[in-house]
Amino acid sequence: MTVDTAVEIMRNGLFLVLKIAAPPLIVSLLIGLIVSIFQTVTSIQEQTLTFVPKVVGIFVTLMFIGNWMLNEMATFAQDLWQNFAVYIR
Repeated sequence: MTVDTAVEIMRNGLFLVLKIAAPPLIVSLLIGLIVSIFQTVTSIQEQTLTFVPKVVGIFVTLMFIGNWMLNEMATFAQDLWQNFAVYIR
């Protein structure tokens, strides 16, 4: 395996991590922003108020896109195993 091949595998893996982690993180960010604006407007300063909506939002997001996430990870792993003979040369 050359250095270029190793760098390409790492680049693809890191891009996959970013692509898979982005939807739940964006949902969490948006829910946190909405709850924060709500807390500012109503002057409610409860620290635990953001926890439940974020958990529910991430859970719903994972329900909808979990299959896609798992397929992306499985495809990446399958590609690595199929090209394993090429990598060990």
